[in-house]
Amino acid sequence: MKKIFLSLIAIIVAFAANAQDSAASSGISFYDVMLGIMILLAIVLLFTVITLQNAVSSLKNQIYSGKQNPNETLTTWEKLLSLKPLANEKDLELEHDYDGIKELNNPIPVWFNVLFYGTVVFAICYLIIYHIMGAAPLQAKEYLNEMDAAKIQKAEYIKKAGNLIDENNVTQIKDASKLADAKKIFTERCVVCHGANAQGIVGPNLTDEYWLHGGKVNDIFKTIKYGVQAKGMVPWGGVLKPDEIQILASYILSLHGSNPPGAKAPQGDKMQGAIATSDSTHKDTSATIKK
Repeated sequence: MKKIFLSLIAIIVAFAANAQDSAASSGISFYDVMLGIMILLAIVLLFTVITLQNAVSSLKNQIYSGKQNPNETLTTWEKLLSLKPLANEKDLELEHDYDGIKELNNPIPVWFNVLFYGTVVFAICYLIIYHIMGAAPLQAKEYLNEMDAAKIQKAEYIKKAGNLIDENNVTQIKDASKLADAKKIFTERCVVCHGANAQGIVGPNLTDEYWLHGGKVNDIFKTIKYGVQAKGMVPWGGVLKPDEIQILASYILSLHGSNPPGAKAPQGDKMQGAIATSDSTHKDTSATIKK
């Protein structure tokens, strides 16, 4: 039994050492490999217990020396449960009794031994794999790994779906390449009303300090997204993506003070000083002249 047990431990250590690499190369989950090892060990353990039971039965046959063995009359189910015939009941009685009632010294069933020793083997496997070799993460480490993976997935989702940007959290973009892309959008969508240099034609001049609907990046984003029906400006929220509206609003802010030729007369309220890029950077609202 010692040799068998030590052999099982050696097999467990060898499999656990290579299970993760083998699983990665074959495309099979590491936990599937470990489950297979556990099942294999359970089969080996069951085979070992059955072999020992057969050895015990053989020894009993030798002891009886040709006499009839009472166990030979038992069914397979009774042998599996380690049941004894009623003829052997006197041999199983313990010495103590209580009020004429005696206790039988029934052997432990085979299935119970298999389960018991199976839990011992499982505990040893768990100790080696999770605590000694570190081949698999513990619960705390597994939680941290899942949180890191969730952060990566969230970042990828936000990167792909710029729809999370709105007038409440939009910020000004100053990246030159993105502003160049925004200039193309402005040329395609806005030149008709605001002119090639945003000097204003039908729409207002976008380069001065006067604004009809607010000059912060949040205000410009909102104006582009929802439009101004009363002034004939269509809502671009259904045509442009939120990230495109963001860079377009940032491009308009970058044109402030460019003073293009033929600029249209000021319209709206004057915003004194530098144009605020967001609500968080423009806290002095008293500088805005309200109608």
